[in-house]
Amino acid sequence: MAEITHIQWAHATWNPWIGCHKKSIGCLQCYMHREMEFYGKDPTTVVRTSSNTFRNPLRWVKNGKVQPGSRIFVCSWSDFFIQEADPWRNEAWKIIRMTQQFNHIILTKRPERIHNCLPSDWGEGYPNVWLLVSTENQEMFNYRFPILEHIRARVKGISAEPLLGHIDIGTHKVDWLITGGESDRKAPRVCDMKWVRSLRDQCLTLEIPFFHKQHGGSKKIDGAYGGRVLDGRIWEQFPQVNEQKQN
Repeated sequence: MAEITHIQWAHATWNPWIGCHKKSIGCLQCYMHREMEFYGKDPTTVVRTSSNTFRNPLRWVKNGKVQPGSRIFVCSWSDFFIQEADPWRNEAWKIIRMTQQFNHIILTKRPERIHNCLPSDWGEGYPNVWLLVSTENQEMFNYRFPILEHIRARVKGISAEPLLGHIDIGTHKVDWLITGGESDRKAPRVCDMKWVRSLRDQCLTLEIPFFHKQHGGSKKIDGAYGGRVLDGRIWEQFPQVNEQKQN
């Protein structure tokens, strides 16, 4: 659970709690479950992390270890909206509100819980919070993103990773889209580049920032599993968060 991360679209990770339950086929070979089991721990037990880890963003503001404007992946080893974390979430929201210097990226497979788990002062959305849902195939996109679409937020996006099938986003208003193939030491499921190209082309047509993390596989090429060069270039586009966003 390193603070500084090798995840290409984030600068650091923050885990106020760890542990999760698998929700759909995208979770089948979850890296968190794999790593926890390797160290003999139960990945399905959700626990609050130490006081120092829980308050990491506040420490980063003081010590300058993470620069202002950095993107923080929240709950990379859990789900921010998982039920077991209900007693701790308000404290986490307070820390997020106190660290406006950072863009906190919250990626969930539980969009149905978002509305009832938002802080009382959420309003049109905290300006430093990006909400994303994981959508590994068309079925999960059709279920998860329409729920998120009705939530007020500065950025609403999807992470199609591991991408396991073709996705047509239609006319939905997506602010950011990430693609990535599955990484696994033994048997990663194949991510067909036709699916990635289709999403890339949809993003180009709809003017959606597109980020391709990796092709997927069991070996790294130039720092990414399976490599990440797509049609001669690396795609690393981000939302323009400094502009006033209409919800």
